[in-house]
Amino acid sequence: MFEKKLFRSDMIRCALCDDAPCTKACGRLDPAGLLRSIWFDNEKTAAARLADTCPCVDCAAVCEDACVRAREVPVRKLMMRLHHEIRPALEIAEPEDDGRLRTDLCGIPLENPFLLSSSVVASTYEMCARAFEAGWAGAAFKTICSFDIHEASPRFSAITGDNGRIIGFKNIEQLSDHSVMENMEIFRRLKEKYPSKVILASIMGQDEEEWGELAQLCEENGADAVELNFSCPNMADGGLGSDIGQVPELVERFTAAAKRGTKLPVLAKLTPNVAQMSPAAEAAKRGGADGIAAINTIKSIIGVNIHTYISSPAVHGMSAVGGYSGSAVKPVALRFIAEMGQNPALSDMHISGMGGIENWSDALEYILLGAGSVQVTTAVMQYGYRIIEDLVSGLNYYLAEKGFSNVRELTGLGLDSVSGTTDVLERDTVIYPKFHPDQCIGCGRCSVSCADGGHQAIRLNENRRPVLNGAKCVGCHLCVLVCPAKAITPGRKRVVKRHLKEH
Repeated sequence: MFEKKLFRSDMIRCALCDDAPCTKACGRLDPAGLLRSIWFDNEKTAAARLADTCPCVDCAAVCEDACVRAREVPVRKLMMRLHHEIRPALEIAEPEDDGRLRTDLCGIPLENPFLLSSSVVASTYEMCARAFEAGWAGAAFKTICSFDIHEASPRFSAITGDNGRIIGFKNIEQLSDHSVMENMEIFRRLKEKYPSKVILASIMGQDEEEWGELAQLCEENGADAVELNFSCPNMADGGLGSDIGQVPELVERFTAAAKRGTKLPVLAKLTPNVAQMSPAAEAAKRGGADGIAAINTIKSIIGVNIHTYISSPAVHGMSAVGGYSGSAVKPVALRFIAEMGQNPALSDMHISGMGGIENWSDALEYILLGAGSVQVTTAVMQYGYRIIEDLVSGLNYYLAEKGFSNVRELTGLGLDSVSGTTDVLERDTVIYPKFHPDQCIGCGRCSVSCADGGHQAIRLNENRRPVLNGAKCVGCHLCVLVCPAKAITPGRKRVVKRHLKEH
């Protein structure tokens, strides 16, 4: 059966407004909240929250008139599709509680696996307080240091999609510009107001003594755990940041120094700017680390202005290599998480995964490859703390739908399917594409891509619908990926005979 689903492309012009005019105009539904759920792959929860009777059937769609892009977003159509296509196919109602999301970070209780990662999104009392109120389980506070920090302006740049969505994000931001004592005061205030929320104190020292002193101060002022920033690409001069993370001996030495200063759990935050992460992770364990946080941002250059010849962001005629994050880095991050998840030497280490997480299914992928918690920054910078609503409800619905009693049961379930080499893959089966004429829009993208980038196995018939030549098809599934209407899915299998070359 071809599963009905709503996609971001169905609402591509939606701006995901704050205090959205569509909801204000409606009076019957919260279309803005429902649209956000569709955007963040959470349409099942959205549909489960609808009443038995669809209020949009006889509606004049005043929500579409009120939209900041008037009549450009098919709000009424999407609400009706939620009600008439998605809701009838639901297997369960929305779960009444989210207790199945409770987990821990090195033994510290977490109400859910979602933390803010160490960055600007967790850099003041007010910001962390708003995030905690929204439902985040905790925050890795922006890295505390004794350096004199002065930021550049501008300090962000991005690669965007056709609708302006950030796909890849670059920053040249440094560490916390508050003094150590100011940050300690923030910790005390947060812990007093939000005792059940987890404060993961990110620190960076200049020598062994300072690593230990900062760790001790964080413990004394209310932190629940300490994260050692061995990976900031913007603090690499003079043996800091990613310069440390690339040298296992330094990782071990400074981890041990921090452990001497605190009894709290310690996580080493490692750099992806290496061929393999295991050497540094194993070194952190030898130094006494209780867990690993990964990945930090990837060293990058985003574009060069073809008129000024300066890379972005340009600061008074200069730019610099900076840290890359966002959806584009998720495949790289998952590779490192799987590497550590499969390493028996790290089997007792907590892994806090991050890198390109935008929705609950992104987070689930990290958990399936061994992460026990996940951290988010770039998606919050783009969409706000409010994304936690769909992160929590989406993952909770999935767990209930699949029959899991706790999110911990999923940790590492995907590791057995990952191999470091393609040599182990079965090569005697072709899985043909299956075309769905009722979904097809007749664009011909599949035939163009197959002709010029595949095996010339697809043609369009007189009705502009694809026809497969099975004798030529090798089952590469390029057509599945390029179809803008999602009208091609994996289909039937065929075993093929391979002819061995004579030597």
